[in-house]
Amino acid sequence: MDLKNKIIEKLKKIIDKETSTDVVTMGLIKDLVVTPEGKVSLKFRPSSSVCPLVFPMAYEIQKNIREVDGVKEVNMIVIEHQKAEEINNFLKYS
Repeated sequence: MDLKNKIIEKLKKIIDKETSTDVVTMGLIKDLVVTPEGKVSLKFRPSSSVCPLVFPMAYEIQKNIREVDGVKEVNMIVIEHQKAEEINNFLKYS
């Protein structure tokens, strides 16, 4: 299995607690790009612009991707959420 598919499988284990559906099936992961060198970039668009669970979900997504063997770097941004800027600043340093 290639690195991108390993990441997708890992992300399918992250469940949106409001819908009981994983973030991949819900279409919350956008523009997932994985380079052969292990650099990963993606956008996370929560199901609502005021989703109260966006912070822990964004952190969990980033953490889970980093746990995949072969991943060297993760660049993730949250989009279309009222606190996206604040969350993205946190993610840069976590």
